[in-house]
Amino acid sequence: MTHPTTNLGTPVPQRRLPRYGFHGHIEQLNGRVAMLAFIGLLLIEWKLGHGILIWP
Repeated sequence: MTHPTTNLGTPVPQRRLPRYGFHGHIEQLNGRVAMLAFIGLLLIEWKLGHGILIWP
C-alpha cells in the first residue's frame, strides 16, 4: 500500500481516531447505554410496584 505524498515528496499525515475525549462514536455509545439503563430502571420499578428509591 502506498501512502499519499505532497508535491515535495513528503508523506501526508494520516488522521487516527483518538482514544479518549468527546467524540461522536463514544457519545453515541454512551447515549445507547443510558437509554438501556433507563428502560431497565423502569422495568425494575414496574416489577417492584414502587420507585427504586422508596423502600417500603
